[in-house]
Amino acid sequence: ALQLFREMVDSCVERSAITYSAAISACEKGGEWAQALRLLVDMRVARVELDTITYNVGVSACEKSAQWEKALGLMLEMALARVELSTITYSAGVSACEKSGQWDKALVLL
Repeated sequence: ALQLFREMVDSCVERSAITYSAAISACEKGGEWAQALRLLVDMRVARVELDTITYNVGVSACEKSAQWEKALGLMLEMALARVELSTITYSAGVSACEKSGQWDKALVLL
């Protein structure tokens, strides 16, 4: 998925929230949380609107790698951007905190 995404970039094919979400999801599945975050930054640079689904995939990528601070940072960013935080968002945030032993942070999200 990431290779196909890179080929899209090289071919100047227009990227959308859907294509970015697919690439970020591939990063999540591969444990590449830092690459997932880079793609979120790239979305902003490319002026592609980040939506709940895209953010959720990013939060989940951080959760899978126990990057609780990054996950909560994305959740804060969502709130500041007035993007709806869904049940999936909160679940991934709580799980990221749980995996890192940050129970006090997880409880705040509940």
